[in-house]
Amino acid sequence: MREQKTISARAWGELFLLAAIWGGIFLANRIALDTIGVFTLVAHRTLWAAFVLWLMVAIKGQSVPRSLKIWCAFLVMGILNNVVPFSLLNWAQLHIESGLTSIFNATTAIFTVLIAGLVFADEQLTTRKVLGLGLGFLGVCTAIGLNNLLSFDPRSIAQMAAVAATLSYALAAVWARKTMSGLVPHVAAAGMLTGASIIVVPLAWALDGPMTFDLPLSALVAIFYCAIIATAGAYLLYYRVLAMAGSGNLLLVTLLIPPFAIVLGAVVLGETLTPQAFAGFGLLALGLLVIDGRVMRRLTRKPAI
Repeated sequence: MREQKTISARAWGELFLLAAIWGGIFLANRIALDTIGVFTLVAHRTLWAAFVLWLMVAIKGQSVPRSLKIWCAFLVMGILNNVVPFSLLNWAQLHIESGLTSIFNATTAIFTVLIAGLVFADEQLTTRKVLGLGLGFLGVCTAIGLNNLLSFDPRSIAQMAAVAATLSYALAAVWARKTMSGLVPHVAAAGMLTGASIIVVPLAWALDGPMTFDLPLSALVAIFYCAIIATAGAYLLYYRVLAMAGSGNLLLVTLLIPPFAIVLGAVVLGETLTPQAFAGFGLLALGLLVIDGRVMRRLTRKPAI
């Protein structure tokens, strides 16, 4: 993993804000899913977020790519980073708690490190990373429960779907590095969401019916939060934090999201998680900290004489 930048107080504040925003999306998703279908929620989220980001691109005077190759990359990225994981996580939340879904979502970093290590020469799997990966996967198995790994009821399948979503996120991260590294971040995010919308809007129409705004206020607020705040706004904030803190430090956001989602799920939805879910998150968090490396370096650092 690359050398981490020092995190300023401002960067820490925005990192926590980003985690709070993304932690809140699990609650917003669950509220919206009481009224609209899984794919319709994804369509709302990607379509309106793409519109906002293209508006930002226009305000900044940034150019829109014209290359067919780039737009094909946007399409694939939209499928891997939006359509597949958003749909799987939405469906999973119909059967498992929002807080538990957020715990599985943290597995994204584990899969990203694994796949990047297999694909890129400068992301080799060191002994420390392998140890962290092992702890992370043990955490996932613990959170799911060994008995659920052998059963195929809706709850166990939903947990597997949430983990599969994080694998798609990891593949998207690798795809982005290989095909979109030279693009302006706002343009890349807008293009990706446009590619996702091209796929999911007709899919939602076919499977869930026409998109409509004749919905309860709670659903409209949840859709607004998902699309404008937790997608368009979060992407803008993400790139700010990335510039200030570096990609290594952004790994920490995956540890900060579940506590926000768990608390919101408990307070608003009355959810309770099993002890094995918290134990699994603890092992996953430990695995991510081992991969991150800074804690281990501080523990093994020789004191100054």
